[in-house]
Amino acid sequence: MANLDDMTVEELSIATIRTLSMDAVQKADSGHPGTPMALAPLAYVLWKRFLRFNPENPDWFDRDRFVLSCGHASMLLYAMLHLTGYDLPIEDIRRFRQWGSKALGHPERGVTPGVETTTGPLGQGIMVSVGLAMAEAHLAATFNRDGHEIIDHYTYAFCSDGDLMEGASSEAASLAGHFGLGKLIWIYDNNQITIEGATGLTYSEDVTKRFEGYGWHVQNIGDKANDLDALTAALGCARAVKDRPSIIIVRSHIGYGAPNKQDTSDAHGAPLGEAEIKLTKKFYGWPEDAKFLVPERVLEHMREAVARGKELESAWKDRYAAWQRSFPELARKFEEGLGNAFPAGWDENFPVFRPADGPIATRSASQKVVNTFSNRIPWLLGGSADLAPSTKTLMKGTAYFEKGEYANRNIAWGIREHCMAAATSGICLHGGLRAFAATFFVFTDYARPAIRLAAMMKLPVIYVMTHDSIGLGEDGPTHQPVEHLASLRAMPGMCVIRPADANEVSFAWRAALLRQTGPTVLALSRQNLPVFDRTLLAGAEGALKGAYVLSREKGMTPAALLIASGSEVELALAAQQELAQEGIDTRVVSMPSWELFREQPPDYREGVLPALVKARVAVEAGVPMGWCEWVGERGHVIGITRFGASAPYQELYQRYGITVESIVSAAKRAVRGSS
Repeated sequence: MANLDDMTVEELSIATIRTLSMDAVQKADSGHPGTPMALAPLAYVLWKRFLRFNPENPDWFDRDRFVLSCGHASMLLYAMLHLTGYDLPIEDIRRFRQWGSKALGHPERGVTPGVETTTGPLGQGIMVSVGLAMAEAHLAATFNRDGHEIIDHYTYAFCSDGDLMEGASSEAASLAGHFGLGKLIWIYDNNQITIEGATGLTYSEDVTKRFEGYGWHVQNIGDKANDLDALTAALGCARAVKDRPSIIIVRSHIGYGAPNKQDTSDAHGAPLGEAEIKLTKKFYGWPEDAKFLVPERVLEHMREAVARGKELESAWKDRYAAWQRSFPELARKFEEGLGNAFPAGWDENFPVFRPADGPIATRSASQKVVNTFSNRIPWLLGGSADLAPSTKTLMKGTAYFEKGEYANRNIAWGIREHCMAAATSGICLHGGLRAFAATFFVFTDYARPAIRLAAMMKLPVIYVMTHDSIGLGEDGPTHQPVEHLASLRAMPGMCVIRPADANEVSFAWRAALLRQTGPTVLALSRQNLPVFDRTLLAGAEGALKGAYVLSREKGMTPAALLIASGSEVELALAAQQELAQEGIDTRVVSMPSWELFREQPPDYREGVLPALVKARVAVEAGVPMGWCEWVGERGHVIGITRFGASAPYQELYQRYGITVESIVSAAKRAVRGSS
């Protein structure tokens, strides 16, 4: 018979973490029990002895950030959150992985209090942690003053063998080492097991040498996953290193204590089974038949975090108040960033482009727009994956973010599109800042997993994606996005804006900056586009609504609608003139954003695309997928159904049939078909 009174409160707490994890996975008949069992002592030490947090205010600004990059071990995090007093009742843990429970299969931000970021796909969490640490470094450099440190916290991440196998980890670790992010601490769970078996099947690198090569502070403490003193010493040492990030490598034993499944892949991704759980609980000195047992002594011990959290936040508020009194203007700027509040006049005097100025690529127009508002919004950071001269995203009046110069707002991400996207999410998640990321549109392929999670978390990240079509020309199909507009539009929560001329770019940026409910892609051209004469056509402010009537029909009702985005709007305007000469009265609709248009009231949408006009032609230099929503069953879509080619863009448009002639011909067929 187990006697829990014989156990110390530390032993009892660690056993509770382990048994809650086993029980939850077993009841759900789904999940990953082995890693929580292995890392329970580490989690206990971190939460009890180091992590600064307030369970009653999970969003307290100067809290330490914790990221469980090995998100499959979610029950470890849920056990810690429940035990330390977050709003995660035991009923949710009993309903682990079930509909409506806050204890989901993988941690999701915005669902479970205390979860900083959505993790699951391996490598994502550690990339986000780099962004969190960058945000802390930037804000500390910007707002702290001697004797007044209001930004002073650490970012911790647990990562697994799988995280470090993912190529994403190399991007993240390289960048963090280069920037010298001293308040970033990773703990690598070297349990040497993956789903297929031992990691030796595919993985034999020297992780110590690898991270030393990245410029990290490395501690390999070996087989000390159950040694609380060794874990405490390692974390204390890592915190003391200020000039570079730290990684602690610990050899753990997956499924620790399970007599038949410890150190096997059987403990990784499936319940242990009732018989094995009883044997494991016996090994722990736990009642074998108890389910979801949380001893009162454990709850009292772990819930000490509530009072401690209140004290930590209260002390910070006192420091903040003293800083605010001493630096009121600095405090005003900080609170603007904290609330994503735009300063008065932030969007005044945006550049107005005129036809006489000559054609201009929308990426170049974007540069002019960005440098109109960037210094007015000091809480905006951003940068490009080694392409700032091409994406035109360098902000004037500030230098590059780099080691020792963290207050600067331009970020040179290097050729690391995936890490750029994920770390940019981390910057936005941190709070107090807004961020954009830039590269060629085709390279969303490298960044897509991180973009997807940004959409899932509803983060207001802005992606500046240039070279948006076959219009980039000679670089050829590897660099010419044809399926990417459809791909990003298919992503729930994403807003894609593809402006048709320079003046639409101004309003595209306004829409992106004002959008708070999810990420936005600005798809911008490499090639020069004409600036529309707005004295003859509608104003570009219609872009804020996603679609608008750019050029009206002459009569009461158009015979056909010509709908286009981006560079193809120019072609639609030319086709309208040719059709008019043949007696076919058409309307041209510029449609930079499907998503913004869907948000408009029905009467506005009807006013732009009247239902009675069945003859519709859409034209876009991308795959036609999705355009049926706007053209209907009788409409025609002129697009691209094969990859691009290497040639001057003018020739490509001709050979791919993205021409005025094609639009005119399609419009005639549409009119005939609707009569």
